[in-house]
Amino acid sequence: MRRLKRPTQPTIGQAWTGKHVILLQCKGNQVIQIYKSYHAPLEQPQYHCAETLSQLISIGYYIYKITPLSGNQIQYFLILE
Repeated sequence: MRRLKRPTQPTIGQAWTGKHVILLQCKGNQVIQIYKSYHAPLEQPQYHCAETLSQLISIGYYIYKITPLSGNQIQYFLILE
């Protein structure tokens, strides 16, 4: 007789599993706006865009897409799986 694995339930304080998404908008090297999925892990964003990107990449995010916006702005679409 095979024993089936019981699905594990997330516990309080446990990180949500799955994909997390962050949109980071910058102008020059200044962070303008950050949008994130509800449970996406995020450290305190820094003033400089390069430093914020460095933090996100060190957490495990990767840059999925970069989009130029008007007025010398750029948007980074980052994903954590």
